Order: sequence, then structure tokens, then C-alpha cells
Amino acid sequence: MLRVLVLVPMLVALSSGGLHAQNPTDSSAAPPAAAPPAVTPPAVKPAPIDTGAPPPTQPASQRAAPPVSPAPSPNAAAPPNATTPANAAPSQGGAPSSNARPGAPPPAGETPLIPAQVEDVGAPGGGLFDSTAAGSTAAQSAQPAPTGARAPLRDTTFVVDKVVAVVGNRPILASQVDEEIFSRQSQGLKLPTSPEGIEALRKQVVQGIIDDELLVQEAERDTTIKVTDQEIADGVEEQIKKIRSNFSSEFEYASELRKAGFQTPDEYRRWLTDQQRRAALQNRLVEERRGSGKLKPVIPTEREMREYFDQQKGSLEKRPATISFHQIVIAPQPSAEARQRAYQLADSVAQGLRRGGDFAVAAKRFSMDSGSRELGGSLNWFRRGTMVPEFERVAFALKPGVISDPVETPFGFHVIQVERAQPGEIQARHILIMPEITEQEGDSAHRLAESLLRLARAGASFDSLQRIYHDKSEEREARDVPLNKLPPAYAQATDTASEGSMVGPFSLSGSGNRLKFTILRITSRRPEGDVRYEDVRDKVRQQLGEQLAVRRYLDTLRKKAYIDVRS
Repeated sequence: MLRVLVLVPMLVALSSGGLHAQNPTDSSAAPPAAAPPAVTPPAVKPAPIDTGAPPPTQPASQRAAPPVSPAPSPNAAAPPNATTPANAAPSQGGAPSSNARPGAPPPAGETPLIPAQVEDVGAPGGGLFDSTAAGSTAAQSAQPAPTGARAPLRDTTFVVDKVVAVVGNRPILASQVDEEIFSRQSQGLKLPTSPEGIEALRKQVVQGIIDDELLVQEAERDTTIKVTDQEIADGVEEQIKKIRSNFSSEFEYASELRKAGFQTPDEYRRWLTDQQRRAALQNRLVEERRGSGKLKPVIPTEREMREYFDQQKGSLEKRPATISFHQIVIAPQPSAEARQRAYQLADSVAQGLRRGGDFAVAAKRFSMDSGSRELGGSLNWFRRGTMVPEFERVAFALKPGVISDPVETPFGFHVIQVERAQPGEIQARHILIMPEITEQEGDSAHRLAESLLRLARAGASFDSLQRIYHDKSEEREARDVPLNKLPPAYAQATDTASEGSMVGPFSLSGSGNRLKFTILRITSRRPEGDVRYEDVRDKVRQQLGEQLAVRRYLDTLRKKAYIDVRS
């Protein structure tokens, strides 16, 4: 159990018998290995404020975009065949979408963004090669002059697509704008009713697509930022597996894809691959610039934070009932002899690997991390601050391919190998050997937890007891955790506990004698209610500060890039 994340508003996920730190919001499930690249590009537009409320459900019949569409970016293009407003034309010239249907009707009850551009020719006369067809000299002399008012000729222009902007040497097409607006509609956006409002929306969307393109192009120019085809393929495959598991048959899956605008599963895969590649490039660029100090943090003013909150409070869900608490987690301690045996086994495994042993085979045979064992020990890509300090100090100092000596952490002894590295991020795998815990050592941990609870209730400082006895691999406190996200053990222990009370000890999930025991001090309970600014002030500061930093960086990119926005 090795991953340690920031605890607001919930704790970190618990790997069952493995590598990730304890999470009071999920004490049973072992998290899968991290997906290769993140798929959400950095947003520079206001992002929804996370209040901890569960997202509202919606009947499938009311969803414009079924769950097969991951919507990886606020500015990402809609699926290639997503139904667009009536005027949307198929994109050409390398646009992300090439199959938008120009004649597709708008969603029921909605009007097209602009009038349809395809009209009947309406010209009198015969066929194209008819010598008497309208427009030929012979026809004009042979046909009698009209006796009534002459019927005006209608516009015969057929607009395939239109370049609305150019960034560097890449065009942004009108069809991309239409697709983005349709994508936002499927996520609940209500279109303006006036022509002026629609035009303002289109201009806003164009600027957002320009921002995305600037980040992608800057990442492609930076030779230190690498996104491999294999990473993207792995991420796409994982995403598709998750989506496919929601359907009972291939027919149902394909049918839902067609509703989302994809004619075949392969078409959806191609679209998702492009979206993930662009998202990964943007994320890697922002992470690299933030790590190198080129993306300097911006501290928003109180007024900016208030305005940011006011813009979003109408869309925020009710604040769920929450609980906050401090905890002391007691882990059974192995004997010196058990630790020595575990070290010797880990050292033997490391030596065998250095002699040419297969790491994945050894991991499946020896590793006690259930979260990575069947993956050959793979932890995939992770950044500093993800793992416990003892593990990171060694892992980030290793050269790719080198086998480490056994590294001791609160979980046991690790044999580590870094597979690939790039600035601020590594892809590594490990084998975990955990010392044996006897039944007596497990009973001793339980008795210690009971003793600490009595001391705390008798007036001893909870914080002092925590500093001395708390398992350092576990979180020390939880703040504003939604009651409906507490794992069963925490929910049962705190069900009737009032603010200021102490509860426990209760056991956390584990295997054999490796059960940990927890005592809690309830620091606050809050009922369900409307989200107040004070409830999310810290989150607003963080989210808005990150967005302002990216906005400032984008302004710098705009100054040195060629950008041509056309009417």
C-alpha cells in the first residue's frame, strides 16, 4: 500500500494487501494500475466545483451522448458522426472529425445554429449536356421570352466546410465548431435563442479550440515531452474495456455507439485515440511547465474567487451530509526475525533478476502486492508525491533497467526497476515482500488500540497519541467526507457518533493477521444543504489559481504564434 494522495475531501484508495494507502472512502477495492496518460486536458474555462455530491443520473433515453463518449476535454471535438445542427458540413483538410453529416436534422425541439446552406438549383431547362439547356446560346434564342415577371435564380452554392481560424499552419473548421457546440449540448448546454447569442457562443468556442491547438503544437515542438503510441493504445484499450463491460452484448454496444454518432466500434476507437493523444500532450506540457517553473502559480483575489463561485453555484448539486475526523491506525508489527527473513528473500529475488531473471514472472511468483502482482509488478507511470517517500527516493534515483537493492517501507521490502523515465515522471515495477505477522502480533495491535482509546477518553491528547502510535502509511485525518462515500467499516462505526465523540477500535480490511485497527475522534458532522462559498473556498482558490496560471501561459503562446481568426 504505497500511494499517498492529498486528503480533501476523501482519503486515498486502499489496495487489498498491496501497494496503495488506506482510503476511508473505499476500503475494499484494490485500485488498478494507473492509466498510462491522463485524458483530460488542462481547462482554462471554469471547471465545475467538486462539492462531493454524487452526479445526477439521467435516463438513457434522455442522454444526447451515451456513456460510450468520454468527453475528454471541454474543448474536444464531438464524435466524427455525432449528429450536428442542420448546417454542419463534413470536415476536410485534416480536421479531427471527417464524417459529420451535413443533412442530419437537429435534436428534437431545437433549431439549427444557422440556416441550411444546400438548396435546390431550380434552374429551368434540360440536362447538363442538352444543347437547349438553360444558359446555352441556342436555348436563349430558341425559347420565348417570359410573359410574366422573371423568376429569380436561387443560390446554387454548396458549402462543404469553411476555415474559421488558422493556428500556425493548421486550420480550424466550421464543422469543428459545430461539433463542439453539439458536444456541449449533449452535456446540458442550452443554446442562446438570439442570433447575437449564437454568434457570441461560436466565437467563444473558436477561442477555446485555439487554446487547445496552441498547447498541442507547443507540446509537439518540445522534444522532452513524449507520448508513445503504446501509451495511448493502452489507455484507449482500458477505456474501451470499461465501456464495453456496461453492455450485455456486442449488438447492444454497437447500437449505443451509433446513437452517439459512431457507425462502427473501430470508428469510435480511432476518435478516442486522437482525443487521448491530444489530451495527453496538453497534460504533459502543463505538468512539465509547472515542474520547471515556467507555469508559475497565480493567486486569485477574493473578488475573483467570489465571481468564479457565483458563475457556477446555480449548477452545483446539494452539499451532501459529511463527516470529518482524526484517526489513529494501529498496524501489527513483525518481529525482528520476520523482517530479516523478508529482507533475505527480497535480496535473493533481486540477485536472481540481475542474473537475467524475468521480472514479470518473479513478480507473479513472489510479490505480495495484490494490486500489481498479476500485472507483472507494473505500477505504470507516476509522478513525485504519489508513492511513500522511502519508495520514491530510490525509484526516482534509479536509471532505467537497473534492479534496486531491497527498499524498506511501512509495507515491507520492495525490489524496484524503472522501465522508462521522463522529466518528473517514471514508469516502474516492483516486487513486494512483506514480513510475516503472527496471530499474537495481530492481537497485540488490537489491545494497543483499545488502550489508546481509553487514554484518549480519559483526557490524553489525541494528537500526541497520534504522533507516537499512528501508522505513517495511513492518512491522519479526513475532512468533509460524504457519508455515502464512507466504506462500510467507517460508516458502521460512525453511524450514531456525535461531534466530539470517540469511536473504535474497529478493524480495516486485510488478510490473515494483517488487520489494522482504527480509533476515531469525530471533529464535525454537517447535514445536507446548499453549497456555500465557505464550503468550497479552498477548492475554488486551487481550481481558479490553476486556470489563471494556464491562461497566463496561453497568453504568452498567443503572442508568439500565428493566429488568424476569420469572420
